[in-house]
Amino acid sequence: FFSFLKQSKREIKMRKLDSTKVRPLKSEQLLHIEDHDFALRPGFGGSPIPVGIDVQVESIDSISEVDMDFTMTLYLRHYWKDERLSFRSNKNKSMTFDGRLIKKIWVPDVFFVHSKRSFIHDTTVENIMLRVYPDGNVLFSLRITVSAMCFMDFSRFPLDTQNCSLELESYAYNEDDLMLYWKHGNKSLTTDEQISLSQFFIEEFSASSGLAFYSSTGWYNRLFINFALRRHIFFFVLQSYFPAMLMVMLSWVSFWIDRRAVPARVSLGITTVLTMSTIMTGVSASMPQVSYIKAVDVYLWISFLFVFLSVIEYAAVNYLTTIEERKQLKKRGKASGVYMDAVQAMAFDGCFHDTDVDIDLSGFSEPCEENETRTSETNISNVESTRLKRSLKGNVGRIILQNNHVIDTYSRIIFPSVYIVFNFLYWGLYI
Repeated sequence: FFSFLKQSKREIKMRKLDSTKVRPLKSEQLLHIEDHDFALRPGFGGSPIPVGIDVQVESIDSISEVDMDFTMTLYLRHYWKDERLSFRSNKNKSMTFDGRLIKKIWVPDVFFVHSKRSFIHDTTVENIMLRVYPDGNVLFSLRITVSAMCFMDFSRFPLDTQNCSLELESYAYNEDDLMLYWKHGNKSLTTDEQISLSQFFIEEFSASSGLAFYSSTGWYNRLFINFALRRHIFFFVLQSYFPAMLMVMLSWVSFWIDRRAVPARVSLGITTVLTMSTIMTGVSASMPQVSYIKAVDVYLWISFLFVFLSVIEYAAVNYLTTIEERKQLKKRGKASGVYMDAVQAMAFDGCFHDTDVDIDLSGFSEPCEENETRTSETNISNVESTRLKRSLKGNVGRIILQNNHVIDTYSRIIFPSVYIVFNFLYWGLYI
């Protein structure tokens, strides 16, 4: 008797030490998992197994123009029937499991075509749900975040509409073994009503299907989640278009400045040109380096051309003014090396001089205030100086109009008119 007890104890210890012999769980016994080979698909050797798909889009996390991709979080649900998992149930209730049972049964190998990164959420546990019905119907649900490519066309940027799609396909089973289809047709794709993006407005979501061919493995069923994104224009109006308009209009100010004020007009032209270059560089830095012209490039380059032409316009005005003044000096017979009129004096020192005052060239090395003081003390009496100031104050507008070149007069009308016509054509073409 004692020897029998010792032998029984020894057998119990051996069973505890033998970790390879694990009793199956009650759920596994109920589903007969140990009795079947789940490495093979259901109905192996027969017709392809139909796998229904439905998707609920939780959010579109980001749209990247530089990387040409988008990131989406969604609930992916699979529906199929595997009679090997059928079980008896008096109340006809389904059984629900988490991700631990997935590795022991057959599930569809759906993957995302053109995916860059994807993962199943695992907080606090893996977001996987498996529901098995008594007749063998299976519901397999996953919560996934995926980043996929979107082939964008920026020819109308930022007035563009982008069409992107997320594509689902079986990796191993072609159409002879597995048939993917939308479970409820167009209603298989649902979205959260609170989905919103900072730069885009979601115009539509739609579901479609098709076939994909691979030369080495054959034809595969492919499902498409299509969505159209229309870009919000207001941000780019504030950041690009409106500053460009202001720079173009600022360059027109030079047409109203005296043509003899060389420092004022040159510095204004250079400032507007450099500012336009900065705006163009900022827009290009946030965009992919595409080989075609975008809509924003057209607007910014035309605006840059208007600013550049305003600088060229003053170069032409200054050149023609110099030629005209030389002809006038020759007619009056003045010596160009000793005296000069007010026009040439203004070009040298940037200060206004009356046409009746003769100015020596040696005086331009000193400040304008000292030149005016010396001239008034030596050549103009106090009474004449007072009368001159009063005449200038009352006739500033007349002096500016008389001192403008005919090119400035035409530029005040032509430049704004052409720019307004350009804006009408641009916005009419792209909107």
